[in-house]
Formats: sequence, structure tokens, C-alpha cells
Amino acid sequence: MFSEISGGLPDILGDFMPGAVRSDRERWSAVPPATRDAVICDAEAAVARAWPLITASDYREYTATGNRSRFEELYFTRRRMLNDLVLGELVEGGGRFLPDIVDGIFLIAEESGWQLPAHNAYERSGARLPLPDNSQPVIDLFAAETAALLATIVALLGTALDDLSPEVTARVRREIESRILRPYLGRHFWWMGRGSDRMNNWTAWITQNVLLATFSLNTDQATRRAVVEKALASLDAFLKDYAEDGACEEGVLYYRHAALCLHGAVTILDSVAPGAFAGIWQQPKIRNMAEYIANMHVAGRHYFNFADSSAVVEPCSAREYLFGKAVGSPMLAEFAATDRAAAERPHLPEEWNLWYRVQELLVGHRIRRTEAKPALQGDIFYPGIGLFIARDEQFSLAVKGGNNGEGHNHNDVGSVTLYKNGRPLLIDVGVETYTAKTFSPQRYEIWTMQSAYHNLPTFEGVMQSAGETFGARDVEVEFGEESARASLEISGAYPADAQLRSYRRTVSLLRGRHVEIVDAYDGDRSAVLSLMTCLAPTVTAQRIDLADLGSIVVDGAGTIEIDEIEVNDARLRSAWPEKLYRLRLPFAGRLLKLRIN
Repeated sequence: MFSEISGGLPDILGDFMPGAVRSDRERWSAVPPATRDAVICDAEAAVARAWPLITASDYREYTATGNRSRFEELYFTRRRMLNDLVLGELVEGGGRFLPDIVDGIFLIAEESGWQLPAHNAYERSGARLPLPDNSQPVIDLFAAETAALLATIVALLGTALDDLSPEVTARVRREIESRILRPYLGRHFWWMGRGSDRMNNWTAWITQNVLLATFSLNTDQATRRAVVEKALASLDAFLKDYAEDGACEEGVLYYRHAALCLHGAVTILDSVAPGAFAGIWQQPKIRNMAEYIANMHVAGRHYFNFADSSAVVEPCSAREYLFGKAVGSPMLAEFAATDRAAAERPHLPEEWNLWYRVQELLVGHRIRRTEAKPALQGDIFYPGIGLFIARDEQFSLAVKGGNNGEGHNHNDVGSVTLYKNGRPLLIDVGVETYTAKTFSPQRYEIWTMQSAYHNLPTFEGVMQSAGETFGARDVEVEFGEESARASLEISGAYPADAQLRSYRRTVSLLRGRHVEIVDAYDGDRSAVLSLMTCLAPTVTAQRIDLADLGSIVVDGAGTIEIDEIEVNDARLRSAWPEKLYRLRLPFAGRLLKLRIN
């Protein structure tokens, strides 16, 4: 799709301006007063704060202990502080934040490596090196983000920086040339794509930011053309791993780093080569990718989650709205406008990408309030990942098929997620704070990754296995006015040791009434079904009451047991209360029925 455009590019590839320059006082003065005050307050707080010190020992901690959060807090705090200072200068325009901005630029320019310790390797699954080698830069997600940040600052503040010293802009250009452009054009990184290699969010995310850095700076035409040709090949490599339905197998959290970064990349390309990429926006696959986030929404900040995604996601920003407009999707534009309106802090103070924050300040307040109305959500099936979603006025139901070899996989084939009146009833726990173990061969030792902690059966302790060969078969879905139903065979998600010949799960939404789950199995080991919830359960004979939300009538189970799970991890606590509960329902025979009211 993208590489075909390469031969039709114009002779001159233009500049990209990621917002409005500091001297454009009309546009920056249009930022609403309340938002302007919040931005300036954040900038003043950054001035009063000491820049984080980052030592070699901080960098080495990841390979020494597996902890990545402590270094990343230092690293991202620097970038957020610099963001805050730049935005304060843009909205105020008086120059008082410029000296601190230069301090931040030079601190980041003098870092030995822009890549995170967790990504400090030269092969996709290679050993992580304890310290960065500044003679051989690694382009990871955040090296590219850093380049985009500095290039955006130069583009928007360039003349003001030059008045302090031309060396500021010159230093940024040298660092981006040596750390990003030269290695980008001179070597192959796995995320660039090669043959049938599977890509993920890295491809679109990094490509967007390399394009942003390249075209926001005053680079030469030979460099620009070489970058574009390589970027187009990467975007094709990224798209090949999406089905036509546009579903993101990495989960809704990664939509913003995948499909939404594809939108960012095409926005830049469309600007520097006017007209050449217009046809991309009309492709049904691109529109499907755009609308995915709206279809995954349940209520408020809650989304259907699987893989390494939280059930609670930050509100949309202007980016989702602009994507909806670009692909001609009123549904997405309306959804994004509504969701964004619920944001407490629309200037995105926790965001580290400066371009996104600039877009929010310049575009967000111009989103018409008449567009902020609830999107009409309904049933949908994503065959590419085997995801079934059905809704009525009371229930929102999802059933995950697919396989256990997908990106950011959890062993969850056949798991059910259910909301009632917008509140979580049967949950997907999500993922804890990332550590070295999260992306290691020991990944499935982590409890949140295991099928026993999803709404799935276990056979005398035998759980689902990881890998593309472990998946659902014979998937059937039906949508009708009175009901919606998904039926799938999930025995193939379990290893031979489960001694399982068949496990057929049928999940039905009987609209306006209740949800039914019917599990029938044939195997040599006894089966125990896990049900995960964040509500304190009360169990009586063949009935489970879940606080004030609902009840589950059980037919075909033995004595039900309850496990309490303390939630101490910060990432999980952002979505869940301090305790979760696992109900364990042993099969009394070969058939287990649940009716959820």
C-alpha cells in the first residue's frame, strides 16, 4: 500500500511544522485561559524543580535487578519537565522559560544513550547490555521519541533559541543526525520489517517519530527521500500483520502506539508530499483500524481489555478526533470528542510526546461541542483476532478467541469479560508494572499472564500454553435482535498434558434478560473453572452474589471456593481496588452452566 507511492513522490519534499511557532501569538493566545493557566503553572513548577540526575548505576539497575521503573521515572521526568517548560514558553511567549529549556535540551543531549535500559540490545530478543554504547546508538521507542521531542522544540522555538546561542539548534541537529538519522539509514533494526517477520506497535511508533524528527529539522533532500523510502517499507510491514478488520491484537492500550501512530506518520507524509498519500485515508482497512478504540469502549474510562492492556484507559485526546476526521468516520470523531470532554486535564501533563501536547492545545479547544455526543456502539466481531463483542442496554460482553501467540499475549483463549451497567463484573486483570521478567522466557510464571487467572478452566493444575499453535477452533458467532452468541472450541489452547479431547464454550447474550455461559468438556482430568471479579462474592448453594451488581446462578458445579488476591502493584491499582477475587468452580460432571443476571 505505502511502497507503491514511492515512485510518485514529488521532487521536493517539504518541511513539516508540528504546530504553531512561538511568534504566532494569535494561535497561542487562542488557548483557553483555564488551560493556559494550567500550562504556565506546570512550567513554573518545572523551573522550581531540580533536574533528575541519571547515573550509570541507574542505567545498570535493569540488568542487575530487572527493575525498569526507577530509571524510567528519572528519564521520563526529564522529558516531561522539558515539555512543560516549552509549552509554558509557547503560550506565554515572554522568554522567561528559555534558559531552563536550554538546560533541559543539553542534559538530554549529553545522555550517553537515549534508548531505555530494557531496550538496550541490537537484536529483537538479544541480551540487554548494562550500559549504552554511544558509538553504536540503538533506535528504540524512546530514542525516537526523544529525537521527535528535540526536533519539535527547534521547529517551534528555533529563532528564540538562536537568539540565546545558535549552538542550541546546532547541537540538537548533530545529536539527531548521529543517534537517529545515520543509524536509521545505515543499518537494519528488527522493527523496520523484513519479509514475513511479525511487527508490532514499535514499527508505527518509531517510524512516526523518525519522520517527525526528519521533517521538523532543516534536513537535506537526499536524507528526506531516503528516510521516506525506508519509512514506507516499514509501514507496509506494519500493516501486513493487521487483518482487514483493523483489530489491534496488542489490546486497546497499544492502539495509541500503533494505529494512532500510523495516523501520525501519514499526517506528516501527507504534509510534506501533498496529495501523494490522500488515497491512504480512503482505505477501508485504515478506517477499521481507526474505529477500533471506539468499538472497544464500555463506559467512562473502562474498555474491553486483553493482552497487556489495562481495563482503565486515559480519555481520548485531539489525536483520536483527528484520526476520525481523516478517515471520514463521524462515529470515531464523535466518540473522541465525547471522551475528550471528560478529561480532567486536557493539556496532557503526563504525556512525554511534545507534538501530541501541542496538537491538544491548538486543536482540542476547537473541537465543536456539538460533536461531543455518545457514539452509537453495537455488536461486532473481529475475525482477525477472534474477538466477539455484544451489547444491550444492561450488559457489555466480550469473548476472546484467537491464539496465544499474539503480541503482548496473555494465555486467555476463550476468556469472557462482562460489564453490567458500565461496571466490571467478570474481569480481565491486565498486567502488572513491567519488569525484565515481563518480556523474558519466564513471562508465563507471572500470574496475570496465566489462564488460571482468567475466566477459563484448569485441568488438575494444567493451564493453557503460549504460542501461535495454541488457539481456538470452530468459532461460530451469531447476532440477532433477541440474542447474540459466540461458540468456540478451546481445547487446542491447552497442552497434551491436559488430557483434553474437547472443551466447547458457548456464551450468549439474551438481550434484555441475562448472559449465559455453557461449558461442555470431554477429558481425563477433572476441570475447575476460574472466574475473576473485583467484587466481593457471597456464595450459597449454586449461586454467587457479586455485591450489589449481579448474581450468577450455577448449574453443574461442586463446592465453590474463593481466593482473595491482594493488589499491591501500582499499575494494577490504577484499574482495580485493593482486593480481587478468584472463584473456583469444580465441574460436578461434564457440563457447567452459568446464568448471569
